Amino acid sequence: MPTFAVEPGWPKVPAQWKLGDVSSIAIDAQGDAWVLHRPRTLKPQDAAMAAPPVLELDPAGNFIKAWGGPGSGYEWVEREHGIYVDGKGFVWIGGNNCPGLKLPGLKPVADDQLLKFTQDGKFVMQIGHSNQSKGNATPETCIARPTPGFIRRPTSCSWPTATAITGHRVRRRYRRVQAHVGRLRQPAGGRRPLPGCPQAGSQGSARYVEFQHRAFAARRQRRHGLCGRRENRRVQTFTSDGKFVKQFVKTATPFARNVALSPDPEQQYLYVGDDKSIDILDRKTLDLVGSVEGRTCSAAAT
Repeated sequence: MPTFAVEPGWPKVPAQWKLGDVSSIAIDAQGDAWVLHRPRTLKPQDAAMAAPPVLELDPAGNFIKAWGGPGSGYEWVEREHGIYVDGKGFVWIGGNNCPGLKLPGLKPVADDQLLKFTQDGKFVMQIGHSNQSKGNATPETCIARPTPGFIRRPTSCSWPTATAITGHRVRRRYRRVQAHVGRLRQPAGGRRPLPGCPQAGSQGSARYVEFQHRAFAARRQRRHGLCGRRENRRVQTFTSDGKFVKQFVKTATPFARNVALSPDPEQQYLYVGDDKSIDILDRKTLDLVGSVEGRTCSAAAT
């Protein structure tokens, strides 16, 4: 069983800056940590000291660079959510703002876009457009020619082939969409997608076909995928063609806040965020085998 200890003094953010809610951290091939935070969550008196949304830190927590925010040629996400560094070193950013949340300081738009940058913050590509999702009517569009309506609040993404989370669906792409798992939740008549925002703790109307809002995914070896639903409080495994394998559900706490695979060759463990701790699951069986208790953890950064 792996053991963990808090490293004091990590990270070392420049003194002139402050971080808002940290929504995601990604580790690149060199071991550097890419931190995505929400500058607009800082208190008004600290707003002028807000660091750029994206910070790169070395393994010891030393600051390397920072960038991000609105710019020319793309629509920056309104509510920063997920960051991922792919195998070629490109940095992907996803958001999860929902107009119905009416969060202070945020525009009433949906983050229906996925952004790609170089590690120096140079804009490369945008998939989808702000406030343009068409729900279940979304076409299976080639990502080489992204169009409005392609994705819905893509909170996270993971590669290599690749997998992206589009708010309600897990989509596996290689130039064109090859498969997706899940769909928008439907009202009783099944006529149109449900409007509105996530409702924590809901189990959904189907075990693995219909997802609540906001998923995360991780791709493991041997072509199996892992998907977690924070609002559904469950972790599920699927084959690469979308066939359901198994799931682990824990409803008593805000379970499945994020997921990561252990770095050993067999990827024996799955680390899952759970309220103020990190649960350790056996990757093959999804049995709960341990937990890491944090000193402090804020439930606000969801």
